[in-house]
Amino acid sequence: MTPFDAKLDATARRTERLLDELLSGDVRPQESARPARLLQAMHYGALNGGKRLRPFLVVESAALFGGDEAAALRIGAALECLHSYSLVHDDLPAMDDDDLRRGKPTVHIAFDEATAILAGDALLTYAFDIISAPETDLPDGARIELILALSRAAGIGGMAGGQALDLAAEKETPDEPGIVTLQAMKTGALIRFACEAGAIIAGASPDDRERMRRFGEIVGRAFQLADDLLDLTSDAATLGKAAGKDAARGKGTLVALKGQPWAEDELDRLVSEATALIAVYGDRATTLIDTARFVANRKN
Repeated sequence: MTPFDAKLDATARRTERLLDELLSGDVRPQESARPARLLQAMHYGALNGGKRLRPFLVVESAALFGGDEAAALRIGAALECLHSYSLVHDDLPAMDDDDLRRGKPTVHIAFDEATAILAGDALLTYAFDIISAPETDLPDGARIELILALSRAAGIGGMAGGQALDLAAEKETPDEPGIVTLQAMKTGALIRFACEAGAIIAGASPDDRERMRRFGEIVGRAFQLADDLLDLTSDAATLGKAAGKDAARGKGTLVALKGQPWAEDELDRLVSEATALIAVYGDRATTLIDTARFVANRKN
């Protein structure tokens, strides 16, 4: 295991311990009860493995500017709740209709469709609970900025809107600008938030915050491009989910439009662009630069 892999794994384990605590049966103030089956489905959906890349980006972006690590971890856990909700809902029969997620039955298969919908709803809502809770030790202004930024990243102009465009793309293939917009919304928006969130947590300057936002946009685009390549070249055993579904459903991707060699060259270009953007921070940016490389070269 490389030092980078060890660091990624350590943050993943810390995030999972926090999520396990947050998704315990302990009833919080102003809650009446935590229904057992719904809580089990939420736990199953949020704690079924994964690299925890988005929380890692929050923690490392905050560290770049000297931000509070405990607060960053809580924001990362909130983001992972929201990300997990999106996966639970994406897997539903009315959406991408998947039976496997990370090699395990998806939530609607392991439980039932109604429970999966409610688990996703509850995870989405819980993300904002975590950010605004007093245990997240940040100035009120920072918490408001984080709530606004995450709302914009997750809503109609971000991930949810991107999913709507993705569903529409099954009927009418978008052109290249349309694909870029779709992917920036559906996948890139949460990764962009993860990088910008670290700057918000640390109270970084507007210029630094914009730089991290742009870095997140580039990494998000690389993530989606790598994902599309894997869908084309990998298999279900490696991915932990169905492979080849984009082509089977006629979805427009940049890989399908421009070819595998172009996509591989573009990934190299995006990593170079991301590296140049944050090289101004010197050695402090090493882990984030390694993250961009990891995103482009991942195997699942």
